[in-house]
Amino acid sequence: MTTQAIHTHNLTRQFDTVRAVDGLTLDVAPGTIFGFLGPNGAGKTTTIRLLLGLLEPSAGEAQVLGYDVRTEAGAIRTRCGALLEHDGLYERLSAQDNLEFFARIWRVSASERQDRIRELLTHMQLWERRKEPVSRWSRGMKQKLAVARTLLHRPELVFLDEPTAGLDPVAAASLRDDLESLAKQEGVTVFLTTHNLAEAERLCDQIGVIRQGRLVAMGAPQELRARTSAPRVEIAGSGFDANVLSQLRRRPEVAGVDLRDGHLIIDLSRDVEVAPLVSMIVGAGGAVEGVQKETASLEEVFLTLMEERAEAQA
Repeated sequence: MTTQAIHTHNLTRQFDTVRAVDGLTLDVAPGTIFGFLGPNGAGKTTTIRLLLGLLEPSAGEAQVLGYDVRTEAGAIRTRCGALLEHDGLYERLSAQDNLEFFARIWRVSASERQDRIRELLTHMQLWERRKEPVSRWSRGMKQKLAVARTLLHRPELVFLDEPTAGLDPVAAASLRDDLESLAKQEGVTVFLTTHNLAEAERLCDQIGVIRQGRLVAMGAPQELRARTSAPRVEIAGSGFDANVLSQLRRRPEVAGVDLRDGHLIIDLSRDVEVAPLVSMIVGAGGAVEGVQKETASLEEVFLTLMEERAEAQA
């Protein structure tokens, strides 16, 4: 049986009257990018600290890379990289000197150190500016350097806590590209927390959604979209009059119909063939120019999960 990169069972952390992590059970496969989503205060950062052995669980169990978080935390941290709230950089030092310093801490051999630093800075498009003090750099460049710092010792697993938070769209997109290619190139498992749902949808193989310490959903992005939302059809054309709308609303597979900017938006009650609906529209006098079938975005799914959880607790 293949060891999971991360395995937790009923993992719980209580702070006085607040249960920050509540019965968390999940598995993260090696070599994947796992997205951990949730609103502020949901328990994401606390979970990372538990997995790194920086906090003691109140109950439950967890293994990271096969090591127990209670008794083998040192072995876990040796084999992992982490970028949490602070980038950990020394701004008076150059980028190269920063990585040299951290490589020595990680006891990267002198023969490998310079090659590894050059490899990471080149990949992050920072090599040409390696001798500049980090204080002169933009936030996006600093964040790229911080990610490079976490990868210096070739960890098997990297924890990244909202790495693109506060970056402008161009810098965030650049960092996402670097993360995606580095994860594939290095074969590293990535545990990523983010508020950027488009980012999670693009990068992550698996996603877990947490609210108030509890895991409320888990699966691949497409599985979450399919499981928590009914399909939708958008039809472009003309002649969508009251008669067409009325006939559509009488169809048993149609949950709702809306007309927006001349486009028909049809919410389906289940996954069905669209061709009979198109034929009905044409027969009722509508002209169809284009049909697009889609499920809800991950953002819509996330908001639905948050609302369902709130209603369940009400």
